Amino acid sequence: MSLGQDDSSDSRSPSIKMELDVAFLRSIRGILKVGELVTAFVAMVCFATAAGSTYIAASCLELLITAALLVLYVLKLNKKFTFFFWPLIDVFNSVFAAIFMFIICVTAVSLHSAKGILGGGIVGLMATGLWCGDAFLLFRRITFNQARTTSAQRK
Repeated sequence: MSLGQDDSSDSRSPSIKMELDVAFLRSIRGILKVGELVTAFVAMVCFATAAGSTYIAASCLELLITAALLVLYVLKLNKKFTFFFWPLIDVFNSVFAAIFMFIICVTAVSLHSAKGILGGGIVGLMATGLWCGDAFLLFRRITFNQARTTSAQRK
């Protein structure tokens, strides 16, 4: 290939095309996921500002898992990687995150008087509420032992 040629017509290069699901971000579940992400980040920052806080790891872990699930849904990777039942994994994550963060945040609020830890505990409790709402909405959508139908067949 010479310097003056355009390499955009090269058929050997694979085209990677990613679809973004903007509708998911506008849905109730998308808003909950973004809310979970923001509150987990704020809790992590609050815990990090308190010197020697032992609660940073839990909030950081939940921040990373929630971010990974949000990216999975926004990029529609859950439709490409079908070897997992993603809604069930999301329900388990939401339930365990809510239980885990509730215990940690109640402990943080009740045992510490540092402002960073108290703030992180309160914001973490708000994130717990969001995870509970997300788990409820997802669990309500998952149907077990029922035939899957499309919305056109239900009418």
